[in-house]
Amino acid sequence: QVQLTESGGGLVQAGGSLSLTCAVSGLTFNDYAVGWFRQVPGREREFVAAVTWSGRSTYYADSVKGRFTVSRDFGEKTTTLQMNNLTPEDTAIYYCTADKDAVGYDKPAAWHHWGQGTQVTVSL
Repeated sequence: QVQLTESGGGLVQAGGSLSLTCAVSGLTFNDYAVGWFRQVPGREREFVAAVTWSGRSTYYADSVKGRFTVSRDFGEKTTTLQMNNLTPEDTAIYYCTADKDAVGYDKPAAWHHWGQGTQVTVSL
């Protein structure tokens, strides 16, 4: 069965960095786009970043451009979200996701497979 497992969340001070990793299994990794969303309780799930199946194209929410970098490792079947210069507004549960097409990639409905999420908390 398909499994997406996030790791690397935690507590960090504002201005600090965290790296989230998502291990993907149960699907042909090279055929799938992978992405990251985040969600604060009581609010809608928000697009963060995505990388195409080939790895040649990446997409970012305006709020994280220049601070976050998404990548994928075909050998390890993982995707990584490197987050720098974090602010308290980045506090959320971060979810890894995968889909073959991800048409309309900035909408949660475009993605078929989801991880359980990892908490990121940024303090002042």
